[in-house]
Amino acid sequence: MIRIALASQTDIAGWREAARKLLLAGVIPARVEFNIGTETLFDEGDPIPPPGDRKPVISKELLGDIQTALLHSDPERFALGYRIVFRAQTQPKIHQNPADPDMHILRALAKSVRRDIHKMHAFVRFRKVGEEDGRESFVSWFEPEHHITEAVAKFFQNRFTGMNWLIVTPEASIAWDGKKLEVGPGGQKSDVPQEDAVESEWKTYYASIFNPARLKTKAMMAEMPAKYWKNLPEAALIPGLTREAEARMNAMIDNASPDGENAPAIAVKETQAPAHASGGFDGLKPLYEALRAANDWPREDFSDRLVPGEGPEDARMMFVGEQPGDQEDQAGRPFVGPAGQLLDRAFAAAQIDRGEAYVTNAVKRFKFVQRGKRRIHSKPSNDDIEYYRWWLEQERQVVEPQVIVALGATAVRALTGKTLTISRNRSQLIDYIGSSKLLITVHPSYLLRLPDGAGQKVEFEKLVRDLSLAKSALPA
Repeated sequence: MIRIALASQTDIAGWREAARKLLLAGVIPARVEFNIGTETLFDEGDPIPPPGDRKPVISKELLGDIQTALLHSDPERFALGYRIVFRAQTQPKIHQNPADPDMHILRALAKSVRRDIHKMHAFVRFRKVGEEDGRESFVSWFEPEHHITEAVAKFFQNRFTGMNWLIVTPEASIAWDGKKLEVGPGGQKSDVPQEDAVESEWKTYYASIFNPARLKTKAMMAEMPAKYWKNLPEAALIPGLTREAEARMNAMIDNASPDGENAPAIAVKETQAPAHASGGFDGLKPLYEALRAANDWPREDFSDRLVPGEGPEDARMMFVGEQPGDQEDQAGRPFVGPAGQLLDRAFAAAQIDRGEAYVTNAVKRFKFVQRGKRRIHSKPSNDDIEYYRWWLEQERQVVEPQVIVALGATAVRALTGKTLTISRNRSQLIDYIGSSKLLITVHPSYLLRLPDGAGQKVEFEKLVRDLSLAKSALPA
């Protein structure tokens, strides 16, 4: 028996190196045993025979599925992976056979891992613990089913670059300080604070926005199993709110007017198609190709670079800002500068996955004034906004979001064709085009311009409430 000692539960590199040597030597799977750490200390087994002439060949698709499945908690996963790559040397299309029993097990393991990663993305709840060098610090406790902590580290780094954070799990911890991403040992729940300063206020707000008419218990349990509730502050309220749902729904019906007058709505001004433009785009790629090819866009004081929206074409939520800033113009992506980092923090607090949302701007190019080497943001004119309004509407028609969030006055004008006061129309779910809802709130750059930290904190909490309200309007 050949015994392979892997360094850890996530030593995929060690498994790959061992599998390569075993395949080169033509070692059959029945002769191989995979162990973790020091389990083979007193019985190292037989050495791997010398390599033969034939080089192993494995498809990238198959290797990708195996590497995902190796993050599973199943103790037989490493042996399964080697058995499949060994068989692939004589059955190169084994991964294309849906009836193969080994591949059936592998796909089930990989699916379970991907679901666990999705749940960690969705249900990590950060709690503020202080500030360091002008950066806010947050911690979170999470208990994944599988060995995924290191695998999700890059996701959280990309999403929450503007804050320091630490995520602790029983197996490992990951931390980001704005410069370095580190992996450390695991811990226990008592290592992490279980409440922060705004949690009681958040619970009050959650209870107020809980919509009994949209309650679908089975769907809620499928998407958010009860095992995750213990780490979510609002979860303690759910059983009571569920029990009261029918009574609250009846009260809503009794209080509502028969003709729906209580539901705010807005009339949207029609948009004019720019010269030589036609609608009916079947995707975002052809839409932006047409926008890049257009030569009638406002050019004075604008960058030549077009900054497209970002996110899946079937996103249920769409967030519209003003225009790209200097950093967005350089990166070619929306909301990556200071305002974008603040928006990411608000997304995290509202439990919104930016990767599942569509984020764009009303005006698609950066308007600025050159001062020395610096490019200073310049507010787009009504004519600038009007030009891009038609393109924004085409974007909306492609994505077909159920909820649209207008971040600031420019976004409001682009989406409605009207100048509306933010303070009077904020924090309401407004009937928009078709069955979609529109919510108006401030642009995150507004918070950055506030002179004191206390004011910023208050406005940040209000922004999070608005985003949470918008999310609550999504059908279950």
